[in-house]
Amino acid sequence: MSLPAHLALRLLIVTLLCLAGAVAWTLWEARTGLREEAAVSAGRIAAQLARQPGLGSVGPAALPISEPQAEPTVLMILPGICAEIRLGAETPRRLCGDWDGLGTAPAWFRDALAPEAGGAPVIREIIYRGRRLGSVAAWPDPVAAAGRTWRQVRFASGLALSLAGTTAILGWLSATRLVAPAGRIVQGLDGFDAGRAAAPLPRFKATEFERIATAFHALAERLVRTEAERTELMRRLVQVQEEERQSLARELHDAFGQCLAAAGALAAAIEAGAPEDRADLRADAVGIETVIGSMRESLRGALAQLELPDLTAAGLGEELRGLISDWRARLRTGPSLHLDVTGDLTGLSPQASASLYRIAQELLTNALRHGRPSRVFLRLQGTGTGEEPVTLTVDDDGGGDAPSAADAAGRGLAGIRTRLAALGGQLSLTGNGSGIRACATVPVRG
Repeated sequence: MSLPAHLALRLLIVTLLCLAGAVAWTLWEARTGLREEAAVSAGRIAAQLARQPGLGSVGPAALPISEPQAEPTVLMILPGICAEIRLGAETPRRLCGDWDGLGTAPAWFRDALAPEAGGAPVIREIIYRGRRLGSVAAWPDPVAAAGRTWRQVRFASGLALSLAGTTAILGWLSATRLVAPAGRIVQGLDGFDAGRAAAPLPRFKATEFERIATAFHALAERLVRTEAERTELMRRLVQVQEEERQSLARELHDAFGQCLAAAGALAAAIEAGAPEDRADLRADAVGIETVIGSMRESLRGALAQLELPDLTAAGLGEELRGLISDWRARLRTGPSLHLDVTGDLTGLSPQASASLYRIAQELLTNALRHGRPSRVFLRLQGTGTGEEPVTLTVDDDGGGDAPSAADAAGRGLAGIRTRLAALGGQLSLTGNGSGIRACATVPVRG
């Protein structure tokens, strides 16, 4: 639930509690008012009867009261109030004020209010010259009291509900406008992209949101600086790794190559100079030459993996064709390798070309060593626009599970991700139905 909805709900709950309090207050006020009106009515009737001519001579015997004398007494009773007059031994007489204008309450409300509606009657004595002549008892009529109370409760409830609804709506509108900057801040946080500055937030009137925006801008600047430093570190790491490979390749070629050449020459000399009766010596020399030849092949393969060809001379596409030819020659029998190069690759930076060549080496090695494919397809696709990234895809049908391969703790994929991170590229591993598809994207000017 949104913050404005939370606020509106809480305001509604508060106003409903206020409504309950208003209803309780209205009930108490109505009951108090009815008792006060009963007391006023009883006092008026007692005062009127005490002033009637001849009433002071009333003794213990009953003094009849004619209709003309009683009529003014009815006028003293307030609407909705009933009174009972007792004079000496006279039969008590009950009178009620007119209450038609008070309305009628629902039956359930009358039933709920019945124990409280009437209440105890208010009694006033009729005193004439210090002598008690009788008494007047007054009380609210239950039906009239319920109707009057219902009218007051209905008015108070309607007013309170109107205030509750208006308060909730205005609170929701105010909160929506107040927390609108939070949505802008969330959009800014969602828009964070590695290596790219986040869109600046506008200035906010609320101090709290302005402080959040200031912290957001500071965080965005730190993130951009950190990402730039990380990218530069990755590029430097890839560069140092490439330099170490080239240095190792030169050392292997110069040191081991010469040693193997010298050992091969010595073995040939031994074979040629061995006496006729030393067939065993010639056989050992031939064996040494065979081992040296095998070592030369291994050294040639290691140098091919370590040395980076001159991509500026032949181009990335031609060097990839040479890589496929070397693998075909090395495998002789085995899976068929296919290469498809499309699009314009002339805009590729040297760093991107070198990384794509190394990534192709690693992906081919992984496909051939860790699976049993019958076919491996390598596709290099450029757009020629200079804006869209270049895509390198390696498909094989050697089985395997893409999620497990992506989570494998091997050095090959880690090296590929390091190169792509330095260039701002990405690597994805997905299944193709019969094997794994590895797709690397590299910006043209990475």
